[in-house]
Amino acid sequence: MDEYLANFVANLEKFRITEKEGEFDDKVVENIEQFLPYRNEAISLFVTIAQYAPNEENILKLHRFLEGLIPYTNRPEHVNSWSEWDFDNFKFIAHELFLYLVAILLKHERFSELSLLLSQQYYVPGQSDYGKDVMVGYDAFRAYLRSLEHRNNRLELNRLSLHADFLEQRSKSSGLEFRYLMQADFVLFMRAEIQQVDIYSRWFPDTLLYVGRFHSAFEVFARSSSKSYFEKAKCILGIDKPSDLDELMSAYKTDKQRLPRWQFESFNPSVLLGYEQLATKA
Repeated sequence: MDEYLANFVANLEKFRITEKEGEFDDKVVENIEQFLPYRNEAISLFVTIAQYAPNEENILKLHRFLEGLIPYTNRPEHVNSWSEWDFDNFKFIAHELFLYLVAILLKHERFSELSLLLSQQYYVPGQSDYGKDVMVGYDAFRAYLRSLEHRNNRLELNRLSLHADFLEQRSKSSGLEFRYLMQADFVLFMRAEIQQVDIYSRWFPDTLLYVGRFHSAFEVFARSSSKSYFEKAKCILGIDKPSDLDELMSAYKTDKQRLPRWQFESFNPSVLLGYEQLATKA
């Protein structure tokens, strides 16, 4: 596994977009399309680990694997002239792989392992060039892709989020239902909100554009109406008891804490958490 993960990270270099002629957003879309078979391979590995070997050692190996993706999302050392969107394909790829790993660990109820993954920071030595901290949280995988926004405008697609659209479409060949990705995105969002260090460490849950207005609690939280299940699952949010959420839920209600939105679309954290039902049953 070590060799596979190391090779995977090294071979990503082959996906670097060097040809700048033509519309750059076309190249990004084509590039992430070509990456799909490799993404699916990684998903298979994540599933195997989640099912059969979710020990601390393997989780830390996956953490280091993710850490190896982060430098691709920034300017390489030898590049002096670059544009903000030059690495958008890598941003998309890293974000998608991270989201799938979280989704798979959640699906297989590997809560303590997921908590370990999310609580470990990532070492990104290149950050020091910009005077930034070399240790970063998982918000390093949060990706705003200007090239996709440009594409939306250029082709007059009028989509609320092409990023969300691509994640949804690509999930169909992943072997994992899209609801698991949305659940993962929501957990990442809530955990970041609960532990918010600063406004820059917020997680933007792209996939929740698809959650719809009438969604009920995600599975992990619906099951957490049981006290014993809540006790097992609470570590994914980093809370101890349901009342730890009171202040945040109140802030959302009064709009003190703004929710992500796509024009007029948003979501209701209280509903998706099954907040009022948490740990209320035997």
